Amino acid sequence: MLHKIASNFKTMKKEAKKGNEAQLLDLLKRVLPKATHDAQLAGKIYQAIESELKAKARVTAFEKFCSKVEVPDLEPKSVMELKRQLTASFGDGDITIKPNKKEQTLTVEVALTDGSQFSSEIKVNPNASAETSDEQEIVFKFIPFPVCLPGDKELVWMLAKRENMTPEEAAIALAKIEEDFWASKTGQKLIRDRVEKSFPEFIARAPGGMLSELGLKRHYKLPEAIKSLRTLEKR
Repeated sequence: MLHKIASNFKTMKKEAKKGNEAQLLDLLKRVLPKATHDAQLAGKIYQAIESELKAKARVTAFEKFCSKVEVPDLEPKSVMELKRQLTASFGDGDITIKPNKKEQTLTVEVALTDGSQFSSEIKVNPNASAETSDEQEIVFKFIPFPVCLPGDKELVWMLAKRENMTPEEAAIALAKIEEDFWASKTGQKLIRDRVEKSFPEFIARAPGGMLSELGLKRHYKLPEAIKSLRTLEKR
């Protein structure tokens, strides 16, 4: 019981940390222009802090993933399942998994679009599929998070956010993801191909892993117009 409480506390602490980092970036975005009249300098400071927070979060996520994940063998099915899990978390990166039959290990390498590279080693555990853990982390459910653009509030994109996130935190996370997407190699290529740098294009093309990493989910790529219901006439 104590193990479960400790595990749940760690999970809630981690989720709170994500929210604090998003709030810090939002605060910097508002304060830096007031602290200096040099817009270029303010932009560089913001980008440097944002990149550092992002890199730190991804390293932590990768190390935690590799420390907890287990594979029962080196069969192609097990390797593909491991790659599927990595793709869900690092969908915008190149993932390489190299089995080592002699050492009974898997070398995992992830190269992200921003140039970051992670590598780790996962040992084979034949009893992995049969073991169950007494420590269960809280898994926050996704709840509806409909969004619209200021110019057309009747056109709604049906997204979802983790239930422990406030709408403000989700909006900050979504803005950060959109900024990261257009700054990535994929986003820059789309801009060169004359794809409009807009929210509709972003939400239709962004990898699901980028959204899920910050607690968001895309239910539908296309927007839905709000349906106005007619009230029943009173008899």
